[in-house]
Amino acid sequence: MYLSCILVAISSALAVIVLKTFAHSVLEFTLHVSSLLKLPYVTSILPIIGILLTVLVVQKFLDGSIEKGTAQIMIAVAKKSGIMPKKQMYAQIITSSLTVGMGGSAGLESPITITGAAFGSNYAQYYRFKYKDRTLLLACGVAAGIATAFNAPIAGVLFAIEVILADMSVTAFIPLLLSSATGALIANLTLNKSMLLSFRYALGFDYHNTIFYILLGILAGFVSVYHARLFRKIEHKIGSFSKNVYWRAIVGSGLLAILIFFFPTLFGEGFDGIKYLANDEAGFILNNSLLESFKTNQWVILGFVTVTMLIKSIATGLTLGSGGNGGNFAPSLFVGSYLGYVVAKFINLLGFKEVPVGNFTVVGMAALLSGLFHAPLTAIFLIAEITGGYGLIIPLMLVSSISFAIAKRYDKYSMDIYTIADKGMVFTSDKDQNLLNKIDLFEIYIKNIKTLNLDNSIADIKEIFSTTTQYFIPVLNEDQTINGIIDLDYVRPFIFKDAASDKSYAECITQAPTLSVFANATKVIKLMEEKKTDYVLLTKENKFMGYVTESLLLEHYRDNLKKLRIE
Repeated sequence: MYLSCILVAISSALAVIVLKTFAHSVLEFTLHVSSLLKLPYVTSILPIIGILLTVLVVQKFLDGSIEKGTAQIMIAVAKKSGIMPKKQMYAQIITSSLTVGMGGSAGLESPITITGAAFGSNYAQYYRFKYKDRTLLLACGVAAGIATAFNAPIAGVLFAIEVILADMSVTAFIPLLLSSATGALIANLTLNKSMLLSFRYALGFDYHNTIFYILLGILAGFVSVYHARLFRKIEHKIGSFSKNVYWRAIVGSGLLAILIFFFPTLFGEGFDGIKYLANDEAGFILNNSLLESFKTNQWVILGFVTVTMLIKSIATGLTLGSGGNGGNFAPSLFVGSYLGYVVAKFINLLGFKEVPVGNFTVVGMAALLSGLFHAPLTAIFLIAEITGGYGLIIPLMLVSSISFAIAKRYDKYSMDIYTIADKGMVFTSDKDQNLLNKIDLFEIYIKNIKTLNLDNSIADIKEIFSTTTQYFIPVLNEDQTINGIIDLDYVRPFIFKDAASDKSYAECITQAPTLSVFANATKVIKLMEEKKTDYVLLTKENKFMGYVTESLLLEHYRDNLKKLRIE
C-alpha cells in the first residue's frame, strides 16, 4: 500500500505539472500572439475561443460529456465503489487547460483533484485492490494533487480527510501523508514558482485587530452563501439556455467576455490580482480597464475591487454553465482575498485604525474557502502553508470557524456537492446510506400487481384481496396516474361484511405513499418511516410503474454489504 500510494502520488503530481504548464503555456501563447497583432482588449475575446474549443473537444473526443467538480469523486466513493472512468485521467487536463488557460473565470484545482482521484482509482482497479484500499488510493491521488498545486502537503492531507474520506481510519493516515509529501516534493523540484500562489514574507498577528478579524469572518460567512447561491443560479440558467451546446457556449462565453471587458481581473484564475492586493498594490488590477486613469484614487479602487468580488460568481457560473471546465476552488480564494482587502482598506480609509491589508487579504481566502467548501481545517493550513508560516494561525482559526458556522447555518451542504447531496445521492460519512444509495430502484421494483380504477366496485376489492396475497391495491386514473390506494388494514373492518355495510367504493380509497422510480433508496426508507408503512408506489413521469417494499430494499442492502466485504 505504501509503495502504491507513492506511485499514485507521482502520477497525480506529474498530471498537475502537465495541467498547470499546459494551461499557462496556452495563456502565454495567446497573449503573445495578441500582443504581436496589437489587438485591444483581446482578453475579452480569448475566453470565447477557449470555451468553444472545450465544447468541441468534449463533443468530438469525450463522448459528448465530462463530469465536473469534486462531487464526481464523492459519487464514486458513495455509489460506485471508488471506481472512476479512465478518461478522467486525461480529459480534465485537456479541457480545463483550454478553458482556464484562455481566460475562463474558473480554477484548475477541481480538475486536478478529479485527475488525481482517477489515477488512484484506476491504479487500484488494475491491481485489483479491494473497495477500502481502492477508495484510499483515490483519496491519495486527491491529496497529492492539492499538495502539488499549492506546494502545501498538510492542506493536501486535510482536504482528502475533510472532503473525500469523512469516515477515515487511523491506518489511512500514513498513505495520505506519504502521497501528499511526494506531491509537494515534486512541486518543489519541477514547478515554476510563478505558477504557484505563494506569499513568502513575514505575516504577524496583532491582537488589537481581533475585532476586525471577527467582522471579516462574519462577512465571509454571508458572502460564501451569496457566492454559492448566485453561482448555482447562473450556472443553471445558462446551462439550460439551449439544447445546442455550441449556441449555449457562444451566448455564455459572450456574456463572460463582456464582464471581462469591464473587469479584466476576472480573466483566468486571477492569482496575479490576489498577489497585487496582498502587496497593497491594488491599482495594478485597473490596468487595461476603462478606469485605468483612476488607478491612484483609493476610493475608486475600493469600489472596483468590491464590484469585482460580487460578480465573480456570475463570471464563474457563465464559464462552467456554458460548457467550460474548471472548478470553484480558485474562485473562492479570489473572492476571499478581495473581501479581505475591501474590509481592511475600508477600515483604513475611514481612519478607524491602520490594519495590515496583506494580512486581511490572505486571511480572507481561508474564510471563503472554509465557508464554501465546509472545510475549515483545509482552509487554515492551506493559507498557513502558502504564506510560509503560522504567524496568522489565530486569525485564520477565527475567520474560518466563524465563516463555516454561518455558511453551514444557511447552506447545509458545501458548494461543490450541494445539488447531489440535496437529492440524497452522496453521504460519504454514513456507510448505511452509502449502501442504500447504491440500490437502483429502477432495476429492482416490482411490476406485477393488480390495480383498480374509479369505475370498479367494492366487489372488485373483495375479489383481489380474496384471491391474491396483495395487502394493498393501487387505484389509477384513466391516464395511469395514481388516484390513491386501498389498504387491506384500513378496509378489513368492513369490507368482508354483508351488503349491510354503508361504506362506498370511494371511501375505501386513501392517500398513497408515492415517489419517482428514480428516487434514491434513502428517500424511500424515510418516507416509509414517516407514513408508517412498508411499501411505496413508484412513478415515472407521474404514471404508475410499480412498487417497492421495505423487505426488498433491506435484501438488496444486505447484498451490497456482502459485496463490500468480499471486495
